[in-house]
Amino acid sequence: MNDRRSILKASAAVLAAGAPAIHVRAQQPITLKFHTFMAPQSAVFLTMHKPWMEKVEKESGGRIKFEAYPAMQLGGAPGQLYDQVRDGVVDVVWTLPGWTAGRFPRVEVFELPFMMNNAEATSKAYWDYVHTMTPDEFKEVKLIALHVHGPGMFHTTERQIRTPADLRGLKIRGATRQITKLLASLGATPVGMPLPAIPDALSKGTINGCAIPWEVVPSVRVHELTRFHSEFPSNAAALYTATFVMAMNPAKYQSLPPDLKKVIDDNSGINTSAWLGRIQQENDVPGRKSAADRGNTIYQITEADAAEFVKRSSQVDDEWVADISKRGVDGKKLLETAKALIAKHGKA
Repeated sequence: MNDRRSILKASAAVLAAGAPAIHVRAQQPITLKFHTFMAPQSAVFLTMHKPWMEKVEKESGGRIKFEAYPAMQLGGAPGQLYDQVRDGVVDVVWTLPGWTAGRFPRVEVFELPFMMNNAEATSKAYWDYVHTMTPDEFKEVKLIALHVHGPGMFHTTERQIRTPADLRGLKIRGATRQITKLLASLGATPVGMPLPAIPDALSKGTINGCAIPWEVVPSVRVHELTRFHSEFPSNAAALYTATFVMAMNPAKYQSLPPDLKKVIDDNSGINTSAWLGRIQQENDVPGRKSAADRGNTIYQITEADAAEFVKRSSQVDDEWVADISKRGVDGKKLLETAKALIAKHGKA
């Protein structure tokens, strides 16, 4: 009998000792919902969003899993994505701060005309700028990355853009407030609309063209719906760029165990921002090829004409500085700081 009791106690001890291990193995992975407006076939989703999610999943040992919802599959409008992640409707989003006009005014400095031509360097500058000059701009969320896209340019249906005069009378889509101001300063009639609305607007003639970078052209069929493309000299500053934010719901982040927080942290920050900017600009190459392969006309604006674009759009900088200064912030200092950070991190 004593032998039997000893065996039973020993068995119980073994089971008790093994219980934590059994429990760990049985733990369900934490599922995070990733929401964005980008189409599932877009270069951004396939080469930026998916690889980022896969990297997090791998480094978590499978304890983090993502449910990806491109093309606003969870509902709402693209301009509501920031509020969705803030409010915990979703866990992670990728969107443009500029789609909520005037809400993030201090980061608009990176969308001013002719600020950059290298997305990787400017993305680093954007991350540095927010954390040193505007740390409260995104205080409602857990920031994962801040980045910009490659050089923006013109894509038009019936008229080649060579000088600012060629824009007169044309309705051109712009992504954000500062970009539509740029278009107006050049003589165009700016039309603000989210990216997914571009194909329908072009096909119906609601707009005569759009200002977007090459990389996004195939995903919204701009190479099929326009005939003319006008890019600026590659060794000079770009017409414009747009700012993006990848963010996580702060309560969801805080609910993670410390080791999984570290996985998120290891895939956040200045290096992740730079990587996203670099990949997005690298996608300009196949985007440009899609237009070339169709036989569309691709024109490079001359340096002399580019100087006229710079001159005509300089008022946008002045207006932004004045607007920010009215809010009790030194707009001139913010503009100078952004330019200095771009120069610090690489080619401006």
